[in-house]
Amino acid sequence: MPELPEVESVRRYLECIVIGKKIDCVQVYCPKIIQNCAVESFTQKLQGQVFQAIRRRGKYLIFECSDYILLSHLRMEGKYLFHPRREIKKHEHVVFQMADMDLIYQDTRKFGTMHLFSKTVDVLTIPPLSLMGPEPFAEELTASYLYDALKNKKQAIKASLLEQKIICGLGNIYVDEVLFDAKIHPGQAGNTLSLDNLQELISSIQKIIARAIELGGTTIRSFTVHHDIHGRFQNELQIHSQDKCPVCKQQVKRMRIAGRTTYYCAVCQSVDKK
Repeated sequence: MPELPEVESVRRYLECIVIGKKIDCVQVYCPKIIQNCAVESFTQKLQGQVFQAIRRRGKYLIFECSDYILLSHLRMEGKYLFHPRREIKKHEHVVFQMADMDLIYQDTRKFGTMHLFSKTVDVLTIPPLSLMGPEPFAEELTASYLYDALKNKKQAIKASLLEQKIICGLGNIYVDEVLFDAKIHPGQAGNTLSLDNLQELISSIQKIIARAIELGGTTIRSFTVHHDIHGRFQNELQIHSQDKCPVCKQQVKRMRIAGRTTYYCAVCQSVDKK
């Protein structure tokens, strides 16, 4: 699944191309992607709209148009492509036709979602965005905030970090990397982490996410920003999908947490106590 660094890379790429362009027509070939309105309403409202800005909240892209806000979540396999007008291919589900090109949403597994809201609504204050926790670089992301958020969490810290309502934007790959960098065992209960542990965790989150954004994310699975730019952070992965720990050279262990394959080093990531 594209995580925060990948979605931010997509945002920056789209911003360079679509800002100021007018939507002449919208075609929807997979109705279930459109979540909060009828397909006919979705296409009619976006016709004639101009892309004015693109923001991001967690893993959501926020397209600001003349009168509407379009929220797009890429889920597992979603991506945006640009092409001159041509026949639609398999797995291309939403097409935004513009004068000189088409912006095409492609999604092999059809898990992606789109929501459309009037621009008079503050989308940050209503679901799905209102349900999300702070961004990795937000001022409110402090050790005290995490301590309070986790104090009743007996589940594994990795499971808690995958919950977007605690910190938004992190997924399986980056949570593994962050916990390894912070020397925290992924299976340790969140409510056993000390303020020092949590401060170290925040520092690791910010360091790794910043570096991943700089390198355009990873190319694990099929993610690409577009045809010519591939994420390079996969070359710097320390623990996720690795065989040996880069620090102690011991065999990397694997376990299942929250239904996800989790990579960790049993030596470097020992369970800590308060």
